[in-house]
Amino acid sequence: MSEELEGKHGVQSLEIGMGILRAMANGQRSMMLKDIAAAADMPASKAHRYLVSLIRAGLVDQDPMTSRYDLGTFALNLGLVALDRLDRVRLGLSAISELRDEINQTTALAVWGDGGPVVIRWERPRRPITVNVTTGTALDLLMSAAGRVFAAWMPKNIIAPILAEELKHAPLPPALKSKAAVEALLAEIRAQGYAATNGQHKVAGVEAAAAPIFNFKNEITMAVLVVGVQGMLDISPEGKVVQSLKQSAEKLSLRLGAHGEPKQP
Repeated sequence: MSEELEGKHGVQSLEIGMGILRAMANGQRSMMLKDIAAAADMPASKAHRYLVSLIRAGLVDQDPMTSRYDLGTFALNLGLVALDRLDRVRLGLSAISELRDEINQTTALAVWGDGGPVVIRWERPRRPITVNVTTGTALDLLMSAAGRVFAAWMPKNIIAPILAEELKHAPLPPALKSKAAVEALLAEIRAQGYAATNGQHKVAGVEAAAAPIFNFKNEITMAVLVVGVQGMLDISPEGKVVQSLKQSAEKLSLRLGAHGEPKQP
């Protein structure tokens, strides 16, 4: 076949090999040869020849004790590189837009900046009375929902000095005046999967709820939040706002490759 025709039609053997890899990826666990062949819709003898080449390339491993096949180290590395190159912010902006449309409340996206969470984008709802959020706003850890989310899941060596400073100087409510009270609050947030201010927001008359977004390392990478006027925003655990918020964050975490339990601080 000429190079021109190959350029138009691709390399069939590569496509077959990718079909085997796709079958293995969909299998969710290591597989026997016969199962791979059946999933890829080809004879076992043909699948075996391709598996030999895929093993040489590092895309497949074979357990010498069980003879089962699984994705190899190079396949794992390719996946991690692809996940790392995902534009997390672009996906986050899409998520808060969809969440705003679903619950008709102000939504925002926050990332960890220099010394704390920073709002990088917000979406205005279609309602007469709203809370506006300024892009670039730096958030306290204990007086904001997003801050509490980051405090709950960020590494302690990063969070501890900031919390200590806020315990000394921030206008905290009486229930949060001790280190033990803060630790109890953060443990509760990790158990519930979200944080809320319930009238304890730094800005009077504002309520907010936030949920964490995790990356493929199961580390917190962003927070999605909902902000509203106090008394007009239902942030009860079983309410539509909180349930939609958590579902949005979980969906985005999955898109970023999160799996299993979040990494604990």
